[in-house]
Amino acid sequence: MRFIVYGVGAVGGVIAGALAARGEDVVGIARGARLDVLRNDGMSLLSPAGKRKVKFDCVGSAREVALAPDDAILLTVKGQDTLPALLDLRSAGMEDQPLFCCQNGVANEATALRYFANVHGVNVMLPCQYMSAGETIAWCSPNYGNFDIGRYPRGLDEADSSLAGALTPAGIGGYPTDRVMVFKYGKLIMNLSNIVEAALGRQPGNDDLADVLQAEGREVLDRAGIRWEDVGDIDPRRELMHPGTVAGFNRLGGSTTQSLARGAGSVETDFLNGEIVLIGRLHGIETPANLFATRLAARLAREGYRPGDVTRDELASGLGL
Repeated sequence: MRFIVYGVGAVGGVIAGALAARGEDVVGIARGARLDVLRNDGMSLLSPAGKRKVKFDCVGSAREVALAPDDAILLTVKGQDTLPALLDLRSAGMEDQPLFCCQNGVANEATALRYFANVHGVNVMLPCQYMSAGETIAWCSPNYGNFDIGRYPRGLDEADSSLAGALTPAGIGGYPTDRVMVFKYGKLIMNLSNIVEAALGRQPGNDDLADVLQAEGREVLDRAGIRWEDVGDIDPRRELMHPGTVAGFNRLGGSTTQSLARGAGSVETDFLNGEIVLIGRLHGIETPANLFATRLAARLAREGYRPGDVTRDELASGLGL
């Protein structure tokens, strides 16, 4: 099985790097300076366990890949970039290959199912960072992370087991499951606090702000009859993911924080807090806190804010505290 990693950012960089270091056949799809560096010099994969230099084929579009029937496509772009990626894959001739949505949020799988039948969800627990074109950082060891993997909307098949079987010895625990979306909704609850960190910067003392967003999210899912499972620190598999330090690097924070720090121009909040807003609207449930969060995130990205540019008082007021 060849692995096509569509989007070699933070998550995609760790996945591609880990698989390539293990000797798996990997092709990355990247863009900009990241693509140029990966093509010419390869990538440094850093973790608390040390540094590994890896190199794998990298292209700028799926149309540059001669897709084969036994390829597996791992989609690792942010939610706002999913549709262009899917259209690129379709234009490249993709039809029946398994597509694994290794992404935050719960909307990507449904979007993918409109174009492809063989869609799989992946619940990504992988603290990582990408700020430099030639480097990707994974903050945990001995496992970089843990992935729940299963078909969408339900089920389990050989492709899930094959991906898990490749990831686990590469340092990413793979766990096939027929209820992957239950875990992904649990991760969604966790990700509702991303905007707090992105707005205020990575600092202690803001759990009360995160709690407002997460409590509203849990209420909405429960009232809508959507099952979810806590995938936080109570998950015993976290014992294989010990957070550590990497010499010479500071941990900026989660994916939304990194997007603002890089000046990416967009963030994935519409597919995190915005998902709670959507579910609330569909079920007649008010979601004032998460609605404020989506509007705030859009403004921060649009106006070029950096992490820490928002005051706690401004955020607390918007959340009703």
